[in-house]
Amino acid sequence: MAASELSAQLWKERELLELLLFKLEEEQLLLISGKSRWISHATREVEQVMERMRAVGLARTVEVAVVAEEWGIGPDATLRELAAAAPEGIWSDIFTSHLTAMTELTGQIAEVRDTNERLLREAARSTQETLSGLTGSGPDAGVYGAAGENRPGDTGARLFDTEA
Repeated sequence: MAASELSAQLWKERELLELLLFKLEEEQLLLISGKSRWISHATREVEQVMERMRAVGLARTVEVAVVAEEWGIGPDATLRELAAAAPEGIWSDIFTSHLTAMTELTGQIAEVRDTNERLLREAARSTQETLSGLTGSGPDAGVYGAAGENRPGDTGARLFDTEA
């Protein structure tokens, strides 16, 4: 039955979403701990999971079209529409469960992704300010906290040699 195959495909997609969430959280831990040496590896792993998700998403689209035709709805039906159009029985509950789980996972993924982007921006800004402070071409970089936020540095008196 096509619905069983679609459900199996949705399980694969859910597993990949969980793996993506794990990889993003792993990347976040590296960013927070300052282990920048491994960021490129973590980012590459995230990209690999995303590539696998594209392939699984394509396979799901094919399965959805088969089930949608079988149930008399459009081939580009959403999972929500499939759950609503499901014949009497368990399929409505199964597809609703998949939809709920996938919606929750994508929300969590978006949240972690946004945090990682913020941490990366802060790390880049910190690096720029540090380099600017080392070359003397910018303001004092100050001190940074554990989360990468800028804290005012020593603002005490400074001596400048103007006779040189």
